[in-house]
Amino acid sequence: MSKALQKLLNILDLEKIDTNIYRGTTPETTNSRVFGGQVFAQAMRAAQDTVDKERLVHSQHAYFLRPGDPNVPILYEVDNIRDGGSFTTRRVVASQRGKAIFNTEMSFQVLEEGLNHQADMPDCPGPDDLEDDNHRWAKIREQLNPSTKTKSSKHRPSLRPIQMRSVEPVDYLDPSPRKPEQLIWIKVAGQLPSKTDISLHHAILAYASDFSLMSTSLLPHAVSIMNPKLQPASLDHCIWFHDRFRADEWMLYHMDSLRSSRARGLSRGTFYTQDGRLVASTIQEGLMRLHSQ
Repeated sequence: MSKALQKLLNILDLEKIDTNIYRGTTPETTNSRVFGGQVFAQAMRAAQDTVDKERLVHSQHAYFLRPGDPNVPILYEVDNIRDGGSFTTRRVVASQRGKAIFNTEMSFQVLEEGLNHQADMPDCPGPDDLEDDNHRWAKIREQLNPSTKTKSSKHRPSLRPIQMRSVEPVDYLDPSPRKPEQLIWIKVAGQLPSKTDISLHHAILAYASDFSLMSTSLLPHAVSIMNPKLQPASLDHCIWFHDRFRADEWMLYHMDSLRSSRARGLSRGTFYTQDGRLVASTIQEGLMRLHSQ
């Protein structure tokens, strides 16, 4: 298991400090705020700990309220809203310094069979034929000035636990207008134990779902996520789980954007296993505010 993957697992291993109250931490970073996918996934882990193991999360709906401070632990308080015959509902509020920074609701279900259909997986090259995005980011850093290069190398530590291979890589240094769609193969950077609880796989995919999703809305406008005039932020984020998967096996993350307006962009994504099963879907609206200076 890679050090980066072990660090991710540590992030998702919350400290239980009281009944339905958990504490999460953020790894050392030069980022001024906590990565949204981290809070999203940590909240899921807190809720999962209060639910019977045979009930798996099938959906999570969340709002990002304030930027999280990476230097301060995050408290997660779980509200046991309902335990029904086959569904369970939980609400989680994340806070720092006594103020809510994030809230979310999750629904859990006992596994059952039912009607089954899905959209087809897009046709594209497989992960073995593509360059790793981490290598591409290293090349980008080499083109930046020394001070920016040092900052950039520390600015994306959260990407390292997740391997990503873009089918049509985005040119972040010199973007041009393109269709608001991305295809990226993803998986964790390492192998998880074969008997890892499926609930952890869910949390890892929830964490990874925040990568590149909002930037899909920027593609038609030739605006790079690295543009210093851009003020980006996740506003809300939802995910639905449809079928079993392993987070340490390649999945195709297909993203597109339906609309951008009023300094907001709406993007959606679907996750397919290599054998073509659609196992999860996600949607997010992000702030894309461009400043004049």
